[in-house]
Amino acid sequence: MILQTAAQRPPTASADTGTPAPSDTGARALAWSARLWFAVAVAGQLLFAWYVAAFYGGALAQGDLAQWNKVMPRGYIAGDTAGNAAIGLHLLAAVVITVGGALQLLAPLRRLAPAFHRWNGRVYVLLAVASSLIGLYMVWFRGAVGGLAQHVGISGNAVLIVVCAAYAVHHARAGRIAQHRRWALRLYLAVSGVWFFRIGLMAWIVANRGPAGFDPVTFQGPFLSFLSFAQYLLPLALLELFARVQASGQGKARIMMAAAMLVLSVATAAGVAAATMILWLPHL
Repeated sequence: MILQTAAQRPPTASADTGTPAPSDTGARALAWSARLWFAVAVAGQLLFAWYVAAFYGGALAQGDLAQWNKVMPRGYIAGDTAGNAAIGLHLLAAVVITVGGALQLLAPLRRLAPAFHRWNGRVYVLLAVASSLIGLYMVWFRGAVGGLAQHVGISGNAVLIVVCAAYAVHHARAGRIAQHRRWALRLYLAVSGVWFFRIGLMAWIVANRGPAGFDPVTFQGPFLSFLSFAQYLLPLALLELFARVQASGQGKARIMMAAAMLVLSVATAAGVAAATMILWLPHL
């Protein structure tokens, strides 16, 4: 995984005791904490992809696109062929992107199949940008739910996806692999914003034993406005903090960050469980 690049350096032993130095213990803890979070996130995202394919794809296979409106208000509008097609492509892209993004971050796959990594990356970037543009259309011209703050937050996510994709491709073409990987990981987190929104919202509802900080009928309120920005800004901020701690060489800082990653993994798993039970399984 890209997160592990610096933390996977070979450990050095103490000359006196032959045991790993504290800083190396911190590096290993940081690497394993990143692996754990990645495993939890990928499992949760694959569940989401399965749900999208089964529910929306199932409705398409049955020729009953009106079922989309059970989950996505105005997902299907009778007579709007172009708009319905855009929604369908957006959903298909979500499935392919979710699976492709997980594959892109697997270090063994990059080493064993570099050609696949490059082509999968091209498809991932193309679909991520296209899906973002369709998302902007849905928000501003299709009548998406939520208020202005939410629309601005979601639009910011789309813009960041395009920017991260452009830098990831630019550095890859220039052969700057380290910079490419940093931007690719930022792209992965930005693309995952929609997923973060869902698991964050469900975890919040479970923690508060019901909707809090927003109106479930109008789907507006201060918490949803906050979450519309936090869904991508918070993961990106944590990524930058992780990278700084990883590069610092400070054992205590690495161990503290590893502990934070462990807590984050538990919170992510809780959000995935809540979303699965409340959002996804009931519609399948």
